[in-house]
Amino acid sequence: MSLSKLTPAKGAVKSRKRVGRGPGSGLGKTAGRGSKGARSRSGYSKRRGFEGGQMPLIRRMPKRGFHNKFAEDVVAVNLRDLEGFAEGTVVTPEVLQASRRIRRTGDRVKILGEGTLTKALVVHAHGFSASAKAKIESAGGRVEMLTS
Repeated sequence: MSLSKLTPAKGAVKSRKRVGRGPGSGLGKTAGRGSKGARSRSGYSKRRGFEGGQMPLIRRMPKRGFHNKFAEDVVAVNLRDLEGFAEGTVVTPEVLQASRRIRRTGDRVKILGEGTLTKALVVHAHGFSASAKAKIESAGGRVEMLTS
């Protein structure tokens, strides 16, 4: 037994279909593509959503809604998510992302007042709800608004 003697198992390899090689092959003349039309030509590919000339579904459906390209992405964080930080920690959007409290910083981070806070924290964010601000300050912490 040597590497040069290795061959695939019997019936494992099929010979390729040779089209357009005369009428005796059964795939001569049009090579199995039928007669004229786009599909008989080389390079044909149906465009996405094409429905054979019928009005495509995407164009039959009415257009709805509006997407404001100037809208800023706001990520909300509740006070219960800040409870895990140690006393006196400076909580910034980057710290929240590093500690996996938020997935991404987005454009802005807003602190909301759901939950309780028992530790004094310095919280830097772009926005605070009135209840969140009151709870942070009553726990002995400080809020600082970020501008950008």
